[in-house]
Amino acid sequence: MAAFGPGFIVMIAGVDAGSITTAFVSGAKYGYTLIPLQILLIPLLYIVQEIASRLGCVTSKRHGELIREYFGENWAAFSTILLLVVVFSALLTEFSGIAASSEIVGIPKDYSIITSALLLVFVALSGKYKRAENIAIIFSLVSFAFIPACLISHPNYSEIAKSFSLAQPFNNKNYLFLIAANVGAVIMSWMIYYQQSATVEKRLQACDINFAKWDTLIGSFATQILMIVVIILGASVLYREHISPNNACNFALALVPIAGKYSALLFAVGLYASSILAAFVVSMSFAWASGETWNFGHSLNANFKQEKLFYLIYITLVALSAIIILIPGIPLVKIMVDVEAFNGFVLPIGFLIALASSKKILKNYSYSKAYISIVALLALAIIVLGI
Repeated sequence: MAAFGPGFIVMIAGVDAGSITTAFVSGAKYGYTLIPLQILLIPLLYIVQEIASRLGCVTSKRHGELIREYFGENWAAFSTILLLVVVFSALLTEFSGIAASSEIVGIPKDYSIITSALLLVFVALSGKYKRAENIAIIFSLVSFAFIPACLISHPNYSEIAKSFSLAQPFNNKNYLFLIAANVGAVIMSWMIYYQQSATVEKRLQACDINFAKWDTLIGSFATQILMIVVIILGASVLYREHISPNNACNFALALVPIAGKYSALLFAVGLYASSILAAFVVSMSFAWASGETWNFGHSLNANFKQEKLFYLIYITLVALSAIIILIPGIPLVKIMVDVEAFNGFVLPIGFLIALASSKKILKNYSYSKAYISIVALLALAIIVLGI
């Protein structure tokens, strides 16, 4: 339990507003057919994040620090700037998820976004990594409200079983786009940065690797269970009734006549918890990466006076994203799905593989050449799919 946290939190944060929307759209358009893909992604997700965790445990250095040390400042800057594009896009989806969840229960989005932004700033300024982690774990557990929402939506279990057949519409370009979006919704660059940095913040060492593996493994299964649950929700309600709502609020409202008002309420609670958790993780991943790349203080265990630039970057990201989402008329659902597909294309897996294949870095904890080759092939497949 002492090692528990970094893997579980980052995995559940991966089921953010964009991922939820992508999964819901997948279920609404193609029923249960994309459930098998979620199961296939569990080992891939575990492999990528376990490497980040191991690098943190063995080296006590963060991802950006290792890139700067072994590839130079220019490559570290390139990776971090690319991360900013992904992080900012993701933050727009998180705040749109916060807005949608509040509108479901009748709270104006202006109030929910401003309050949530202040809460995110408060959590970061607490001055203790452990305190921030505990709050993040609470929001992670609340995200499981999707499960009872799914159970009372009356899913067709025989149709779920049929989804594991090979009869999939692979000749449909929209279906292939959703496959890419679902892959991008599971593995994101900010997850790599966050888990390795959180491992270092938590002061895990090489002797903690096996415990950290369990943390990552539990998180890998938990996040994909949630993705499957949301697909089932979309398929059970929207696909069955041939409904095509255009935003997350309408997604939830469509649940009411079929699954009851409590299903919509549980959906709203799950959406809010996952969105605010992801907003914290995403913002923190870039704030950490900036400090790692440009070599300034970047610890949650320090207060604002000690590391002003680190906290100002975090606060700026949160504030700017919140302000943009307050602008009316933004096509949020399209942005969310497009961002998830884009994630696979910009995954900085090359640096991760190069670091993981170095015996100089991992020493006695290095991977075999065969293992690294498999990871490289899987990474190549993700990038091609993103393209």
